[in-house]
Amino acid sequence: MKKLPLQWRITLMTALLICATCITMNLLLSYSGRHYMDSIGSHLAGYGDTDKGEPDFFDPEREKTDQELTIVIHGAQESFITTNWYITAAVTLLGGVLAYFLSGRALKPLNTFASQVERVQPNNLTDMKITEEVLPEFRKFSRSFNQMLDRLNEGFTAQRQFTGNAAHELRTPLALMQAQLELFSAEHPEVLPETADFLCLLREETERMTQMTKTLLEMSDLRAVPCTDRIELAPMVEEIFTDLAPIAEKNGIILESTGDGIITGSDTLIYRMLFNLTENAIRYNRPDGTVHITITEENNHLLIRVADSGCGIPEQYRESIFQPFFRVDKSRSRENGGVGLGLSLVWEIAALHGGDVRVEESSESGTAITVRLPI
Repeated sequence: MKKLPLQWRITLMTALLICATCITMNLLLSYSGRHYMDSIGSHLAGYGDTDKGEPDFFDPEREKTDQELTIVIHGAQESFITTNWYITAAVTLLGGVLAYFLSGRALKPLNTFASQVERVQPNNLTDMKITEEVLPEFRKFSRSFNQMLDRLNEGFTAQRQFTGNAAHELRTPLALMQAQLELFSAEHPEVLPETADFLCLLREETERMTQMTKTLLEMSDLRAVPCTDRIELAPMVEEIFTDLAPIAEKNGIILESTGDGIITGSDTLIYRMLFNLTENAIRYNRPDGTVHITITEENNHLLIRVADSGCGIPEQYRESIFQPFFRVDKSRSRENGGVGLGLSLVWEIAALHGGDVRVEESSESGTAITVRLPI
């Protein structure tokens, strides 16, 4: 019963109530009908044929009743009881059907609310508020829901502001550190091997932190980017392949693509999303592997599938990889210069465009990540 939808619960409870009521009435009417039919012998009046124009009255107490009269009364009792049960079944069925449709109409505001909740995304919290023009029973519910959306919006806004402010504050000292390292290396070209290795490590870490702050700034400013460009994906994919060709050739990775499509969004953000997915597939691929991007259309959505021939992602991490700063293999990520924000930015960009991203499949022979965007 707990697994049934609310509409079916109301329907079944109403049908059971109607059925119980009809059965009770049926039993009472059957008892009453049989009682009065059994006592009909003392009050029965019959009409006979007469030429006098007046009816003859029949008194069963004075005259003996024949077998035919008894059979007629007994048949009437059985017909009365059977008819009552048929009426009970028909009324129960009709009541259940009416209860189903009437409860569906009564629950329509709740279904509308559920559909609206399903459309809530971090980028449309202010547009998902419920108006006050609802049934009295839903007013308190709608006010609580709107207040929750306000709190969520304030939380997300504060988070973005903090991220942006922190990234801005880090840019200046990181730039100074990079400048000082470059100046020291230029002024002291001949240093001990240990010092040279240490300086190289400092430059790599400073560059990694610079890239991280850059990505954080991009994530904090996503909501301000207009998404009104008409984008052809096939030329964009070819441009990304050209930009990433040096990294792919270094690792012997073959880049391939099939399909095309046009969407409306931010040209800059869509480029960054596809760039991050492709770069990730190249960096975490096997030597002499492949990266294949497939673009298809399905149910008014474009599916962008980026498949590689890497070692795969463990099943318990397939949702966590889209969280900020999460890395499956931290040592390998550090070796490749990753900071754990690339796929998180992909998720943010897909959500901003009303889409989603997920790991479609992953095994020891490779991983396929699919982005689903509305056309």
